[in-house]
Amino acid sequence: MPTGKTPQGSPNDTRTLMTFIILAVLFTSILNMFLSAVTTRKVEEITYTQFLQMLEEKTVDSVEILEDRLVITQKSQQSPEEQGELHYFDGAQRYFTGRVDDPDLTQRLIEAGAEQYAPTQNNSPILSFITSWVLPFALIYALSSLIMRSVSKKMGGAGGPMSFGKNTAKIYAQKATGVTFADVAGQEEAKESLLEIVDFLHHSDKYTTIGAKLPKGALLVGPPGTGKTLLAKAVAGEAHVPFYSLSGSDFVEMFVGVGASRVRDLFKQAMENAPCIVFIDEIDAIGKSRDNQIGSNDEREQTLNQLLSEMDGFDASKGVVILGATNRPEVLDKALLRPGRFDRRVIVDKPDLKGREEILKVHGKDVKLDDDVDLHQVALATSGGVGADLANIVNEAALRAVRMGRSKVNQSDFMEAVEVIVAGKEKKDRIMTEQEKKIVAYHEVGHALATALQKNTQPVQKITIVPRTMGSLGYTMQMPEEERYLMSKEEILDQITTLLAGRSAEEIIFQTATTGASNDIERATALARSFVAQYGMSERFDMVGLESIQNKYLDGRSVRNCAEVTSAAVDEEVLRIIKECHEKALKLLQENKEALHRISAFLLEKETITGEEFMEILHQEPQKEE
Repeated sequence: MPTGKTPQGSPNDTRTLMTFIILAVLFTSILNMFLSAVTTRKVEEITYTQFLQMLEEKTVDSVEILEDRLVITQKSQQSPEEQGELHYFDGAQRYFTGRVDDPDLTQRLIEAGAEQYAPTQNNSPILSFITSWVLPFALIYALSSLIMRSVSKKMGGAGGPMSFGKNTAKIYAQKATGVTFADVAGQEEAKESLLEIVDFLHHSDKYTTIGAKLPKGALLVGPPGTGKTLLAKAVAGEAHVPFYSLSGSDFVEMFVGVGASRVRDLFKQAMENAPCIVFIDEIDAIGKSRDNQIGSNDEREQTLNQLLSEMDGFDASKGVVILGATNRPEVLDKALLRPGRFDRRVIVDKPDLKGREEILKVHGKDVKLDDDVDLHQVALATSGGVGADLANIVNEAALRAVRMGRSKVNQSDFMEAVEVIVAGKEKKDRIMTEQEKKIVAYHEVGHALATALQKNTQPVQKITIVPRTMGSLGYTMQMPEEERYLMSKEEILDQITTLLAGRSAEEIIFQTATTGASNDIERATALARSFVAQYGMSERFDMVGLESIQNKYLDGRSVRNCAEVTSAAVDEEVLRIIKECHEKALKLLQENKEALHRISAFLLEKETITGEEFMEILHQEPQKEE
């Protein structure tokens, strides 16, 4: 797969090459000096007469006869016991003397018991140069290049010692991603916006005729898992033009200026390969607001400045489109979001009921489904789920069908998969005491009764006291009858009452309270606080916004917008609402105490009951004692 043209012969590359050559020559010289020092021992010069005297004393171990000198190795002064298996030069002293025309030299050496080495011939100068300089130079250059390439890859380089500032984008062409818009469901508005961009790349004439210009960039915004990256891959599959894909973190390095260099190189390649599409995932990694606060990153800010400059500088008529994706649009620099850079914001939000059903169909088309599967019911049970959640549910259902020994996936597999995603798998090794099981049963039936006895609630789908791996000892599952986008004041209060009904049942039956209601209390308090501070439903504060949402697409954390005194008053109002809903829950359960006992006894026996069984037992006439 081609990766675009890379400019060669730049001044930076030439300087880098010269640096490598100088370092290689320096290392080769040091290597030669080291080898010479290792192979050459300390050699003293003596006279020929001294040499003959050594032969007479039989202290010469060997003589090496060269063209202009004799190299004498004296026998070691160590005793045989100390020598052991002594190597040739170990413990010996070396001397040299000039070579004299002595016809009796060979005989003298034999009589002295010294070994004689014949004269050696000098090697070829060319061969000596190659072995001493060329081969070490080539070896050092190859090793250093390999090391730099490895370091460059680890630090985000493009794969070579002279590519540290090159961009690292993956490039796709044609349908290499294997994804088209047919594989994306539940995001029709987003697909429509991106399909227009793809159509502009293919048929630009009909747009330019009327005077329309191609948007320079489109920003995909939405919660995690909604399909932003999938949409970008679908654009690659539909566009049939070069498609560069990379993450915002690929630009940011520890060295200031590297990210800016990569941005320049990326846009240079994009212009050379126009028309094309560049996709930058998690663009908030480089696009954060330049606030100049403590802890700001100079490298990231320089990279952002370069990105802003490049997006202003390129000609959109050539067909280069920048796609960005983020789930933190509130932290992006305002200069990055203005028209002329990212002209269009594409919201990729959580899918509605119809969208969830379509997503389930897309992910279920390769799964063998039984005739009883109703994806509409599954979509109803997964309100608030995103594409990634639904894909996981389909896969979990298929895995469960295999575990159960079936060749097709049925409805029970899907509903169990929903429960696995929501509450975790059944924890079979957790054994509760009879008293604990009884408390949990009354707690869950308290939730269910409060749901059934109020008007503005969703019907009960299932009640269970089987522990789950995510920490719940039991739960009551509700199933909406239709998709809802708004909640009324009465619905919120009834929901708070339902959440508090579990603890209320414990108080009525056991005259005590347990830790099992901690999650219920947390959710009820958060809902009551939103009731007062965000939704403007409290009469005490009228329609004043006392809190705002931060990180809307992530944790949705609330931020206070009022004074300390007002915040204390908010706490008082929240406490009042909780108390009123608690009293209402106690009253509902006290009035239906007999039904509470009857349903709890059935739940203790069966451990899990359906919504139909619950309603049937609720409407049974109480048996009269004879």
